Amino acid sequence: MESSEVVREKEHPFAKKRWIIAVTLVVLTILGLLYGLFAGSLSFSIRDILTGIQEEGSTVHRIVWDLRIPRVLIGFIVGTCLAASGTLLQGVMRNPLADPGIIGVSSGAGLVAIVIMILFPQHLAFLPLGAFLGAFITAMVIYALSWQKGAPPSRIVLVGVSINALIGAATSALMLLHSDKVQSVLPWLAGGIGGVSWAHLNMIIYYAIFAIILAFFGIKHIRVLMLGDEMAKLLGHNVEKSRFYLIVVSTLLAGIAVSVSGLIGFVGLVVPHMLRLLVGNDYRYLLPLSCLGGGILLVFADAIARSWFDPIELPVGILLSFLGGPFFLYLIHRGGKQSDFR
Repeated sequence: MESSEVVREKEHPFAKKRWIIAVTLVVLTILGLLYGLFAGSLSFSIRDILTGIQEEGSTVHRIVWDLRIPRVLIGFIVGTCLAASGTLLQGVMRNPLADPGIIGVSSGAGLVAIVIMILFPQHLAFLPLGAFLGAFITAMVIYALSWQKGAPPSRIVLVGVSINALIGAATSALMLLHSDKVQSVLPWLAGGIGGVSWAHLNMIIYYAIFAIILAFFGIKHIRVLMLGDEMAKLLGHNVEKSRFYLIVVSTLLAGIAVSVSGLIGFVGLVVPHMLRLLVGNDYRYLLPLSCLGGGILLVFADAIARSWFDPIELPVGILLSFLGGPFFLYLIHRGGKQSDFR
């Protein structure tokens, strides 16, 4: 009997209402994308937008078509990637505190991205690939240092937090050594998608689609890992191979997001945890709904960050840190209960 046939998820109290939650998230996605088009220091009516988009060279066309539409789409993609990455990491490590930003994966991607932006600005087209390599190398270092007859999840988290601190120090040192070029990097470090264009969308869209597909292929692996290492091994499952695959996919997702948005934290922490409370821990539902939830959160947060604080535009990473910081403290106080993963 295949191991996947043996896996039986505990029925969740809201299991029968999952379709309602799914429809709600789809509606919120549509509303979020529309809100993102209207939000900003300049307000336009629906009629203005519909007519202005068709008039190349007009103010409405430049603002809506050239700026807001790619920004909204990129925001949704970034949020989707971060939420998917966090969902996978939390499942692999069976820890609600796992997040690509907290364990250092995003910081590794960010360090390589900063190196490219400061030292090799003529090669910005390689930013997504460089960010992924940074995230991947960081993940492999964490995995290697965590290895002790296997890589237990708790050890991965502790090593990841330490590596995150080291990468933060390296990033600060790099910025001090190239202080004359830091100004252009600071908004990126704060985390935001201001100034993105269709070129940025074209740069990440194919990477993102590929990574999301890989994430969905990983659902069968993660459902077995949720049983615990010993049970998975008894079922004939290669635990370390599955864990390695899922960590690689999560680093790819984080690298894609970081390459275009900078260091935006807590999306991968908050979204999976909240949806786990609503739909349970069955990754056939949790992963796709987390993808939608992450996109929704980032689109709404970005729209609020650029419209509610006029005349300044607050980087969305700062706004999400105000949201995610207290939530992280709540999880620590709660004890990061493993029961959430059973």
